[in-house]
Amino acid sequence: MTIEVTPIVTGPFVENSFLVHDPKTLDAVIIDPGDDPGRIVRTVEQVGARPLAVLLTHGHIDHVGAVGRMLEKFEVPLLCHEADQPWLDGIEKQAQMFGLEVGKVPRPTRYVKDGDELVFGSLVFKVIHTPGHSAGGVCYLIGRTLFAGDSIFQGSIGRTDFPDGSYDQLIQSIETRIIPLGDDVTIYSGHGPETTVGRERRSNPFLG
Repeated sequence: MTIEVTPIVTGPFVENSFLVHDPKTLDAVIIDPGDDPGRIVRTVEQVGARPLAVLLTHGHIDHVGAVGRMLEKFEVPLLCHEADQPWLDGIEKQAQMFGLEVGKVPRPTRYVKDGDELVFGSLVFKVIHTPGHSAGGVCYLIGRTLFAGDSIFQGSIGRTDFPDGSYDQLIQSIETRIIPLGDDVTIYSGHGPETTVGRERRSNPFLG
């Protein structure tokens, strides 16, 4: 199956939100709507896509700031890992830390867990739990494309200095859950450009 990925860079943290859609059916999901809800909505309308869900890789403010507006506009379910619910509950405290104003994040419709298969029309994702950046951090794999949140970046890895972060756990997650997916897998991260598993396996200074 062919998918099209439209990155939408949002907010003061320069976070990558993603519109993922099937060009044949126009079935779509929105991953990590971090900010700039109007721009995300315009992108959906320009593509002509039909959002069926909002997926969160984790609950940090730069990845969830536009969630409320997306759910109001598209009336779709919200999915994330239960271990990151405390981050969603504390969104206002997160916002205060950075001098931002963010509305409350609605309670997720469903909690995902490792190994879940998520079907949204013609789109089928596999959930891969990759804790370390946050306790409930997950990646979403569709075909040979991985949406990795802040677990791994081109040439780097996610921060682990949060209360529920762990450097050792993140490295283990990457080395045992992401690298074995295969060199040809394209990685879309929460910040920065896309990369591949092969490139990171060979050159990421934090690995191996």
